[in-house]
Amino acid sequence: MREPVLVPRLQPFTSTIFAEMTALAARTDAVNLGQGFPDTDGPAGMLAAARDALFGGANQYPPGPGRPELRAAIARHRTRYGTHYDPDIEILVTAGATEAIAASLLALTQQGDEVIVIEPYYDSYAAAVAMAGASRRVVSLTADGDRFALDADALRAAVTPATRAILVNSPHNPTGTVFTRSELTVIAEVCIENDLIAITDEVYEHLVFDDSEHVPLASLPGMRSRTVTISSAGKTFNCTGWKIGWVCAVPELVSAVKAAKQFLTFVSGGPLQPAIAHALEHELTWVEQLRTALAAKRDRLSQGLREAGFTVWPSAGTYFVCADVRPLGFTNAAELAWQLPERVGVAAVPVNVFTDHPEEWNHVLRFAFCKRDEVLDEAIERLHRLASVGPSGVDHTRTG
Repeated sequence: MREPVLVPRLQPFTSTIFAEMTALAARTDAVNLGQGFPDTDGPAGMLAAARDALFGGANQYPPGPGRPELRAAIARHRTRYGTHYDPDIEILVTAGATEAIAASLLALTQQGDEVIVIEPYYDSYAAAVAMAGASRRVVSLTADGDRFALDADALRAAVTPATRAILVNSPHNPTGTVFTRSELTVIAEVCIENDLIAITDEVYEHLVFDDSEHVPLASLPGMRSRTVTISSAGKTFNCTGWKIGWVCAVPELVSAVKAAKQFLTFVSGGPLQPAIAHALEHELTWVEQLRTALAAKRDRLSQGLREAGFTVWPSAGTYFVCADVRPLGFTNAAELAWQLPERVGVAAVPVNVFTDHPEEWNHVLRFAFCKRDEVLDEAIERLHRLASVGPSGVDHTRTG
């Protein structure tokens, strides 16, 4: 019998940087600032609701579109942005945002279609485009002062007759950029002018800092009918392992995504869905406290990185800050990322793995600040050793 071989379009995606760095951190007892998950639990009321559902008999298949109380809570939650969705026909619960993105691309694109992806991009985007048989056209964020900005001219130039969709992530992982209303207006104009579908990843919608504002693309004029809005509970409520996400869109788009999703996981998280419904209805004050705490953690880690010798870009949202390794004498952030756990006991992620143009991002590391303060402080203390160790790996502070 012929030996099984992974199909060519998936061969670049046999592993993820997050799994690899987390495994390396575990092997070396390093502080893991690579994978973006918090190290504290979400609101007690949500956990209690999950316990009650678990022991209250909610352990069988939920309805295919998701439990009605969760869909109703999602619909009410979206009204905060001025968008209104019918919970019966315009909302679909998924196994996290990752499945929602994959199901959307499987349902709405096909071989010969092009999907515009803004780089750096979350790693599942490229894999999902490949699984759908489509191809990606990449538009790079550009440095604009102290932030990474959308290049409007490059976005317009990326559209071809084969372009079917654009995948938009804001707040943006990995850079921490939050697209401005003017940037989103450009995206909306490109979509309307070229009859494109927009698929938006908004999982960090509540985790924006300072004066930044999350503006859903679907809330802009002309975009509700052509936008698949995706979000999830994991980042908002510190429950990344629950994998409860959702799609909001007009009925024809939701029906299409459901057609693909039902043959991926069918349903998931039955006893967790009532808990997320509770959280969306009753725990947003807790989320505001989380946002405030994360802003302080961002500042704590950013200052520590600067003191350790990095140049740090301000982060307007998400769990992440990006740092330039060149002031410390390093030229290859990817090589440094693989060496950091052994050298100083800290794990980070190189941003160039999220791009089609790695040479342009080869100096940038991503660090996660969604950790307890004592964990961040330990990582900062360890990272200070880089200045003495240097690119050669030799500790020049030792005298004997």
